[in-house]
Amino acid sequence: MRKARDPHPTMANYALRLSESLFDDAREVAGQENVSMNQFFVTAIAEKVSTRKAAGYFRRRATNADPAAIEAWLRHSPDTEPVAGDELPD
Repeated sequence: MRKARDPHPTMANYALRLSESLFDDAREVAGQENVSMNQFFVTAIAEKVSTRKAAGYFRRRATNADPAAIEAWLRHSPDTEPVAGDELPD
């Protein structure tokens, strides 16, 4: 069962130790995106967490894959030209 998210989560603080060069790069990107450094870091962390969760999800799904069933499904798929825009690059 999935835990419901609190609509008003409490906020936590965490002091980061960054190299000066990484901090400068982050400041530059945050400035280009017109967001605060805090918002930039929160977004970057959220993107990384989301990516890791998605990778775990697909790894778990892959354990249930049935290669023989996929092959059978593909054998019964029509042999037609791809829709315009779906072609493989040369």
